[in-house]
Amino acid sequence: EVQLVESGGGSVQSGGSLRLSCAYYGYTYMTYYMGWFRQAPGKEREGVAIIDSNGSTSYADSVKGRFTISRDNAKRTLYLQMNSLKPEDAAMYYCAANEKTWCQLRTADFGYWGQGTQVTVSS
Repeated sequence: EVQLVESGGGSVQSGGSLRLSCAYYGYTYMTYYMGWFRQAPGKEREGVAIIDSNGSTSYADSVKGRFTISRDNAKRTLYLQMNSLKPEDAAMYYCAANEKTWCQLRTADFGYWGQGTQVTVSS
């Protein structure tokens, strides 16, 4: 059974930083994609960033230059470093994984999901 467990969320002021982590269990498909998504109240879940097994990444335009996704397969952990946070970044952040060798930054391409970690940004 695949389990994804996020941590690292919290409350920060605008301009601050947070680092999210996602520990994964039972997921042995190291050659496939993992990603971060977020969902604000009343909005659809949207893609933030994805990363493949070689470290190639893709980001939503809204976070480019501010967020960095990385993975450590030895530690079975996915990360999202978030800098220069804005109030519009506030949302529940979800870790996701799939069994695809190619995908886009969209929820339909991911089949495994964590429970989420809340990020609040005050102005």
